[in-house]
Amino acid sequence: MQAKTPEQSKTTMTDMVLPSETNPLNNLFGGELLARMDRAASISARRHSRRIVVTASVNHVAFNRAVPLGSVVTVEAKVSRAFNTSMEIYIDVWMEDRESGARTKANEAIYTFVAVDATGRPVAVPEVTPETKIEKERFDAALRRKQLSLLLAGKIKPNDATELRALFD
Repeated sequence: MQAKTPEQSKTTMTDMVLPSETNPLNNLFGGELLARMDRAASISARRHSRRIVVTASVNHVAFNRAVPLGSVVTVEAKVSRAFNTSMEIYIDVWMEDRESGARTKANEAIYTFVAVDATGRPVAVPEVTPETKIEKERFDAALRRKQLSLLLAGKIKPNDATELRALFD
């Protein structure tokens, strides 16, 4: 199985915030944004693995800025690292100013997807070869995030979390 770059899985979805998608403050519902990010991440994971993919977890979501009614929102997703059958997808959400067209990063998230066969059994996925500085940073941090998640779930012992231990040594 040949490794792929994050760019090969890049998925960009652009849409406008409509009245039915907003809360009483006329900002995009958080759940609506989560759904948009999940769809983009799913497409990204499928592009990387070329398999059926399922959401395994939402590891991190930061709602840093409200996204007002009428805003043009762009969700960009890329596979940041692949493990045996799972893939971490890093998602950046951009908001475009209605008048100037300037883009501002509004939110970000990290999802994990697992590739499965037609019966739902996990299957192997290609490795990721990061190219840019930010892709390399996200790739390296993904292993620490995975070890932290496994440690908190009781699936590995503290001594086995080598990447996390290295932060404190």
